[in-house]
Amino acid sequence: MGRILALLYGVVCYAIFFVTFLYAIGFVTGLVVPKTIDSGPTGPLLSTLLIDAVLLGVFAVQHSVMARPAFKRWWTRIVPQPVERSTYVLASSLALILLYWAWRPLPTTIWSVGGIWGQAILAIGLLGWLIVLTSTFLISHFDLFGLRQTWAYASGKEIPPPEFRTPAFYRYVRHPIYLGFLLAFWGAPVMSLGHLVFALATTAYMLIAIQFEEHDLVGEFGEVYVAYRRRVSMILPWPPGSKA
Repeated sequence: MGRILALLYGVVCYAIFFVTFLYAIGFVTGLVVPKTIDSGPTGPLLSTLLIDAVLLGVFAVQHSVMARPAFKRWWTRIVPQPVERSTYVLASSLALILLYWAWRPLPTTIWSVGGIWGQAILAIGLLGWLIVLTSTFLISHFDLFGLRQTWAYASGKEIPPPEFRTPAFYRYVRHPIYLGFLLAFWGAPVMSLGHLVFALATTAYMLIAIQFEEHDLVGEFGEVYVAYRRRVSMILPWPPGSKA
């Protein structure tokens, strides 16, 4: 029964994540969903910035701290190992849902591009979301979001040690998921002040988070990852040896 409950828990956490991810596309692009980055009640500039900064900070702290190996070692004394990743995914989803709900817009327009060029910029943003999702499947989508762990536990199977691979996008950049998010957040034909704050804050967060992630990857894969880091750029597909 415990194994079945763990699997059901993993499925529920994954379903919440996937709906949250789909909502994120609408939240940032302003398409389809009822509450977007530019909708909702407005308020004074300073209080709005403070609220939005707290919301972004809650997600950043949760997303980074819970991903660190030291935290996982402590956390799995409380949360069973098979559902640790699903719990992380659930916590990230809840932090994003809080952000969607409580976000305060700053509607002042920074730039507005119409016509075919505006459509092209929107297409770049949507391409970014596609790159994000595709990149997760190129490595291990269901492992990243906890389903593989709960399925293995429910079926009584062992998960083999992680294998270092560089399929497709990963041959050209080490972090195509972050590249996708950059395109998604900056690919806005109409850029409001609130959207600009969101894009700047998330970009800064990603640049910081990558440093911790790279440290963990070197610890996990050793010289193999060090060599990969020397020959492949970090986010942008520059020539071999570039740092960005």
